[in-house]
Amino acid sequence: MSSLEDLASKVGSQDFPVKIVSTPKRVRGVLNGKYIFDTTEAKLVWEHKYFPHYWIPKSDFSSTAKFEQDKSKSSDDASISHLVVGDKSVSTLLVSETAKSELAGLVKIDFKALDALYEEQAQVLYHPKDPYHRVDILPTGRKVRVEIDGVVLADTGDEGGVFSLWETNLPGRWYLPRTAVNWEYLKESETHTGCPYKGEASYYHAVVNGKEYKDVVWWYANPTLESALIAGLLCFYPDKVDSWVDGKAIEKIGMPSLTAVKKQDEAGQVNGSK
Repeated sequence: MSSLEDLASKVGSQDFPVKIVSTPKRVRGVLNGKYIFDTTEAKLVWEHKYFPHYWIPKSDFSSTAKFEQDKSKSSDDASISHLVVGDKSVSTLLVSETAKSELAGLVKIDFKALDALYEEQAQVLYHPKDPYHRVDILPTGRKVRVEIDGVVLADTGDEGGVFSLWETNLPGRWYLPRTAVNWEYLKESETHTGCPYKGEASYYHAVVNGKEYKDVVWWYANPTLESALIAGLLCFYPDKVDSWVDGKAIEKIGMPSLTAVKKQDEAGQVNGSK
């Protein structure tokens, strides 16, 4: 069963969606080079607990967008439809106007299926932001030390320049100045991940005592405006290293691996954020 079929089966159930919020923002979508919807009545829908997706009123789709219903995958409340724009077709979930649901009359089109999605004149990257999610970045005088297998990878000592990042529902992160890092142990990674609150992250592996530890550090060369204070600073993944803040060990609490997060996201479940 596809993720859209799974969503269709949930329409009308008491526990779906997790949450739904109206937004007055102007939201526009582009497919096959054409604006296919333009609305100020979009809904932010939490299909799961992690972050929302935009669902769009069918009445706000342009005449260039044609819906072709797949009758084999239809119910009284929802149907899988092919949205055709020129020579391009993508699958959508169309909720009936008569459905006994807050989602009645709305269309779910996968974010990744669009050429681009805009809030006002800003392009949405990675996924829509949760309006109840925030990021606080604070300068701190705390001392941070990082090791693997007894080898020191970073030690801020009295140098300062550390920033702490506090993000809703995530543990605090410690971003260190590049001069506090022992670069002889780091090696560039090809991994890149994206976060709508911070931007695109690049990674480093660590090589210690002949062993490679993958993606133990991430950093943002060009973070979003709201996270500009961490530009160029390095953050060590606490579950992959031994680290201390003012002499107190940072607990290894376990976080989804990059692979696991990617697979869950492709299934329409979750996109991880560090």
